Amino acid sequence: MTMITGGRALAVAAPLMADTWPTSNVHATYHWYNPQRNGWDLNSVDAYCAPWDANKPLWWRERFGWAALCEPWRSSGRGYCGQCIKVTNHATGQWIVARIVDKCNGGGLDLDYETVFKKIDTNGQGQEKGYLKVDYEWASCE
Repeated sequence: MTMITGGRALAVAAPLMADTWPTSNVHATYHWYNPQRNGWDLNSVDAYCAPWDANKPLWWRERFGWAALCEPWRSSGRGYCGQCIKVTNHATGQWIVARIVDKCNGGGLDLDYETVFKKIDTNGQGQEKGYLKVDYEWASCE
């Protein structure tokens, strides 16, 4: 499936698994992974996905901003590692594609501040509140 958004085509992938958690109006906080300052090294930020993705080429690790999926990972949670999601700020419509590099608790998403959160928080309300309400969907990492 391909979506046209803002004049750009975005290939949308089917969900990796048949999970049914909410993907609309989701609570998204931010995390200071600082991938640029950490050399895009998943080990240095103790990311859950590091055992599987830390040795991927640098171009792969830096291609998208980083995110943590805070939903049930089931027994095959590592299957989410390296997958991409399109995250859209519910208030402004601004969106970005991010790569899942970590997991977290409590539901929602945890977005790297510099590479994801700040880029879609175009009205500054997320910074002010400490979170955004977002919609997300599985997306192609191409």
